[in-house]
Amino acid sequence: MKNNDIHSLIKANFRLAKVLVVDDNDDHWLLIKQAMQQCLPEVIPVRAATPEQAIILLNEWRYQEWEIPKLILLDLYLPDNKDGWALLEQIKQMPAPLNQIRIVMLSSSEAASDILKAYKLGVSSYLIKPNKFSDWLTYFRELRTYWWETVSLPPTNYSF
Repeated sequence: MKNNDIHSLIKANFRLAKVLVVDDNDDHWLLIKQAMQQCLPEVIPVRAATPEQAIILLNEWRYQEWEIPKLILLDLYLPDNKDGWALLEQIKQMPAPLNQIRIVMLSSSEAASDILKAYKLGVSSYLIKPNKFSDWLTYFRELRTYWWETVSLPPTNYSF
């Protein structure tokens, strides 16, 4: 692939890029937001502290292509894992293009059953939350490399 082609893909992935962060923990939100500002300065992080807030935002953005996030970072425990599972299932049942947004699940759970269930329900990635800020920075550098510089995301497809 030519260098210009690679840069075109990066620009396409970054164009009006927004990431919806669904996390009820204020401390984690601050770490995530700071790490994103350092590693993904072109991206606008938007927080939903509850599943209800996430659904409201997604419904508001439904018909506005420029508002739809390129990625959702979803905490499993909101504050209980049943809330995270329910939100994941709700998003996957929403009409296109909302149900096509890539979801990265973030969790403190290392349980194999949680990881397996997350992939069965359609997450694109499952990441165990780090404990140190430097590890958050590493995560977001890797997210940038993969989601914004490596993969080509499909265009938004609406269904009415």
